[in-house]
Amino acid sequence: MYVGDYLARRSMYGGGAVALVDVTGAEPRRFTYADLNQRADRTANWLRRRGVGVGDRVAYLGFDGLPVFDLLFACSKLGAAFVPLNWRLHGREIEGLLGRTTPALLVHDVAEPMASIAAHLERAPGMPVNVPLDEALAAWAASPDDPVSEDTVTTETTVCLLLTGGTTGEPKAAEISHRHVVWNTFNALLADVLQTDIYLNIFPLFHSGGLFAFTVPLLILGGTVVQPRSFEPERTLRLIEQESVTVFAGVPTVFQMMADCEAWEGSDLSGLRYCLSGGAPMPVPLIERYGAEKGVVFRQGFGMTEFGPDVFSLSSADAVRKAGSIGRPNFFVDARVVDPDTGEDRPAGEVGELLLRGPGSMTGYFGDPEATEEAFEPGGWFHTGDLALIDEEGYCFIVDRLKDMFVSGGENVFPAEVEAALYRLPGVAMCGVVGVPDEKWGEVGAAFVVPAAGTTLEPEQILAHLGGRLARYKVPRRVYVVDELPVSGAGKILKTRLKEMAR
Repeated sequence: MYVGDYLARRSMYGGGAVALVDVTGAEPRRFTYADLNQRADRTANWLRRRGVGVGDRVAYLGFDGLPVFDLLFACSKLGAAFVPLNWRLHGREIEGLLGRTTPALLVHDVAEPMASIAAHLERAPGMPVNVPLDEALAAWAASPDDPVSEDTVTTETTVCLLLTGGTTGEPKAAEISHRHVVWNTFNALLADVLQTDIYLNIFPLFHSGGLFAFTVPLLILGGTVVQPRSFEPERTLRLIEQESVTVFAGVPTVFQMMADCEAWEGSDLSGLRYCLSGGAPMPVPLIERYGAEKGVVFRQGFGMTEFGPDVFSLSSADAVRKAGSIGRPNFFVDARVVDPDTGEDRPAGEVGELLLRGPGSMTGYFGDPEATEEAFEPGGWFHTGDLALIDEEGYCFIVDRLKDMFVSGGENVFPAEVEAALYRLPGVAMCGVVGVPDEKWGEVGAAFVVPAAGTTLEPEQILAHLGGRLARYKVPRRVYVVDELPVSGAGKILKTRLKEMAR
């Protein structure tokens, strides 16, 4: 056994323990560590016969579920890199990603829209060998389960390529090494993840939050992961109770949807040790509602594809006192805030760009040395692109994305501040603010607002609300009430699309 064979090592310590509960179908299927290890060996043997070896890449286009774990752990045994793709993208976008990551093999689900995307890819030049999932499952089920090992695998070997969210530009492929996986697990453990935890994962498995926030760390530590195909509020509440889930994580919108669904009143969430919110600040009223009605406490988390999902953590004790903060750096993470122009450290309480350093960083951007060089400072400091401040107690607050900030009449405007004010207006379910060109002011704000179900909002009402809370230059000049916002697979609003919509 070696650094990449996580399942074989865990099976040695307790192969009979339940590792994964697959709830993608009507009935749960339970797999022990020994079961998952055997499946990974069969899959690895099948991949090896298809010519996949050290340094090769294997792409997957499909829903969340067992095949993701089969391929991830098979690749880790072989020294190959797993490339999970966002099936919500257009076929031409997938084609571009495959052209940049050059996998040797693509396994695709036969359901829609994956089948249509695969048909498009088969007509495109330079695409990898395309294997339908049902064919692949049958083939690796019939493959030998001889243990697979690769002695050349080291901590620096790439275990997967994760595509960045592309919220402010084209996605890039972050090289995630075994070193990254291990140190992220240490950070998760020291931020209160226990070997005895049962975690329900609703984050997409093509996303860092899905694979590495709790899922892979728990499978290394010996816990249990419950994996559905997708998020459904009512079913999520039932699964938390039925599977005795102890840890659950989501973006604030997820928690709002759960609290607003019909199953909320009769749900029992008493088995949860805590919930973790990430992606955006958790509204205090929602924290208080979960506490008052269900006895649930919250932690806030912060991470990113390039540095892992376990970068900052805010304890449940500080969830209200430090509302809006992402907390303090996790144990093996260094953080500083610098002036974006000079690179000099900013004093406590002043805004600058957040830089990170630590053993959990990515290796670089695959096939893009220029972007890699631009992302890292000498000494290993990584540019997050986030504007932040660190207060005198060491708590970090994300102010906005550096690329999202715009200048209106000579004043800096942070869309995240305007969005926070918008969420204080009753009836706002979701919102996004971007800067758009303006002849007089250079740039002005454009706000997109999604009303809650059964609620009607008018632009004038929204502007009056903001006018009573923000300086005039921060108030958007344009307000659009829309049915939905464009979001990434991780649930983050795609600001580039909003700018296109405004134009």
